[in-house]
Amino acid sequence: MRRTARLLAGTALAAAATGLLAAPACAGESHGAPAGSLEVYPSSAAPGAQVTVNTGGCGDGEAAAGNATAVGGGRFAMAPSAHERDVIGQFQVPPGAQPGTYEIVATCDGDGRRVVGDLVVTLTPDAQQVVPRGSVKTGVGGALGPDPVQTAAGVTALAVAAAGGTWLLHRRARGDGI
Repeated sequence: MRRTARLLAGTALAAAATGLLAAPACAGESHGAPAGSLEVYPSSAAPGAQVTVNTGGCGDGEAAAGNATAVGGGRFAMAPSAHERDVIGQFQVPPGAQPGTYEIVATCDGDGRRVVGDLVVTLTPDAQQVVPRGSVKTGVGGALGPDPVQTAAGVTALAVAAAGGTWLLHRRARGDGI
């Protein structure tokens, strides 16, 4: 009984300590992104897609210089947006970009502070896998066609041929002839 009480008390204490330690991390957040981080939207994009980045990590009315050279998107300007303290910019993922995770950087004009975020490049938009549908046209044909009537007719023809062949082989084996 004491062991259970100690276990429950220790769990409650650990949960309370975790909550106390995590509370200050939220203090600097602005518009869903923590100050000092670069928000990349969409965070996962296909080659050729337009990407928007913004941050609240620069000062009021301060512009920033964006850098997407890691993915091949080059440098781009970031200007103050309608949101307080946010700067925003856009770049295009090059059509030849390879899949992977790339670091996008913004450097604040006033104090030179660097703000970073990640972009994941995928071969399909929104990182959704494309599931093949239908049949593959190989020229070889298939056992099951798209029409159930034709499939049933083919199975019936094979069954009749097998039964007839078996009957003929049985007659031949008995010596009745063909």
